[in-house]
Amino acid sequence: MPVQKRTVAVNAHILKSPVGIVRILAAIFTCVTFSLVAHHRVYHGRTGDLCMFSWCFCFAVTIVILIVEVSGVQNRMPVSWKNFPITFAMFAVLMCLSASVIYPLYFLGDGNSGNQRTIKIVATVFSCLATLAYIIEVCFTRAHPGEVTGYMATVPGLLKVIESYIACVIFVFISDPVSYDRHDALKWCLSVYCICFIISILVVIMCVGECTSWLPCAFEKFLSGYALLAVLLYASALIVWPIFQFDSKHGGSPYRPGQCRHAGRYELCDSDKLVAVAVLTAFNLLIYIVDLVHSARLIFITVY
Repeated sequence: MPVQKRTVAVNAHILKSPVGIVRILAAIFTCVTFSLVAHHRVYHGRTGDLCMFSWCFCFAVTIVILIVEVSGVQNRMPVSWKNFPITFAMFAVLMCLSASVIYPLYFLGDGNSGNQRTIKIVATVFSCLATLAYIIEVCFTRAHPGEVTGYMATVPGLLKVIESYIACVIFVFISDPVSYDRHDALKWCLSVYCICFIISILVVIMCVGECTSWLPCAFEKFLSGYALLAVLLYASALIVWPIFQFDSKHGGSPYRPGQCRHAGRYELCDSDKLVAVAVLTAFNLLIYIVDLVHSARLIFITVY
C-alpha cells in the first residue's frame, strides 16, 4: 500500500505582498541594529542588555513568522494565527520604540571616539526604521470596518498590549529602588498594577491560544467588566501614589533632592522615577478609559 507523503505548500508570493515586504524590512533593520551594536560593543549594563534583547527578540520572531507563512503551516501552529502576528507586531512597536529612545539617551552622549559615535547614530536610525516598519505592519494587519478577524487585531486588543507593556515599565521604575514598601497605600498601588497587568496578559494569552471559551461568561461581557474595574483601580492609584510620594504630610517629598542635580547623565534619579510612575499611571488610566468605551461598544453591537 503506497505511503502518502505530506507536502508543505510554499507561498513565495507572501514575500511580495505589502505585509511581507514590511516584515522583511523590519527583520533587516533589527538585524543591522543589533549587529552593529554587538560587533562594535557599543553597549553595556542592564540598559544595553535590554536594548539588545528588544532588537534580537523582534528579529527572531519576525523571521519565524515569515518562515511559517511562506511554508503555509499556519493551521498547524498551536496558536491563533489571526491573533499572534498582530499581537507580536504591537509588542515589537513598543519594544523597538523604547530601545530607540533609551539607547541614544544612555549611550549617544558618552565620551567615545568619532567612529563609535557614528556607529551609535547609525544603530539608532535603523532602530527607528524598525519601529516604523512594525507600525506600518500594525496598520496593514489591524481590523478594518466590516472585516472579520481576531480580537487582538481590534482596537481593544491592541490596547491590551499597550496596557501590559506600560505596566512592565512601571514595575521597572518602582522596583529599582523599591518605592512601594513605605506605606500600605503604596502597596495598594502595587496591587493595582499587578492585578491589571495579570488580567491583561491573560486576555492576550487566551486570544492567542484560542481559550476564550474557557470563561464562565461571555468574552465580551468579561472584557467590559474588566475594563471598568481597571479604570476604577487605576483612578485610585493615580490619587494615592502622588499623595504618599510627594505630600510631606504623608511622608513624601515634594522637592527634587539636591543630589539629583549631580546624578549621572545616563541614570535617572530616584525622585524622577517616582514622577515617571505617576505619569505612566495617568497615561495607562486614559488607555483603560478608551478601552472601556470600545469594549462597551463591542458588547452593544453584539447584543443589538
